[in-house]
Amino acid sequence: LIAFILVHALYVTLIRPQAEVFLEREAAQLQADPAYVPQRSFYVVIKDYEQEACFVLMLWAFSILGYKGRAAWRQQKLLEQDLLQLPDNLPVGPEDTRGLIARLQSLPAPLQDYLLPRALLSAVERFNATRNVQNVSTAARDLCDSEGERLESELSTIRYIAWAIPSVGFIGTVRGIGQALANAYKAVQGDILEVTQSLGVAFNSTLIALLISIVLMFLLHQLQLLQERYVLDTEAYCEEKLTRRLHTRPMEAGGV
Repeated sequence: LIAFILVHALYVTLIRPQAEVFLEREAAQLQADPAYVPQRSFYVVIKDYEQEACFVLMLWAFSILGYKGRAAWRQQKLLEQDLLQLPDNLPVGPEDTRGLIARLQSLPAPLQDYLLPRALLSAVERFNATRNVQNVSTAARDLCDSEGERLESELSTIRYIAWAIPSVGFIGTVRGIGQALANAYKAVQGDILEVTQSLGVAFNSTLIALLISIVLMFLLHQLQLLQERYVLDTEAYCEEKLTRRLHTRPMEAGGV
């Protein structure tokens, strides 16, 4: 809704008035001088309803990409922190799990919803319940796999928008060609202005839609790369910081 309000307000106040002024000036010069070569204006290229719809969809997709990209960047930065705070080279036994669970549960509430704390907590709780190192690795991997599938499914709206934008552009193409055919009789009489304007609608809508689609698909793939990277890095973090240090025999010294 916000994207529609912003784009429509820009079209009503700036783009369409400027496009109408430019077209009127070009028509007057063409009538005065039949040899005049018409110029192109960016306002004319984007003035139609199909281009407006494409920009609304673009802003909607960009807002989702920005939100998810910011969340993925924060989760990636969290991997730089030592959440377990374990002494170097000190094995972790079943007697240490309660302290680790309490440490992870004491994190700020927003951080507890991130993948890394949830994966670590799941792994530690599994070790506390089964005292089996293999189960710990499986628990962390399963949680990371389910998170990857969830992130993939949440991109469905962006994929739909990326498909819808070229479709809207092709709708403009069909509409423009239809208008040009309806005005073909005027071209036979020597007035080709309306025919050329209709063909401009056809090609301009496709041009803008394809350009937006190229940018949107690039950003979508970058977001997917960032999400997949932090999911894989989280799994590696759990393996390096926790799983490799687990042991099943009680330690003689105190725990962590």
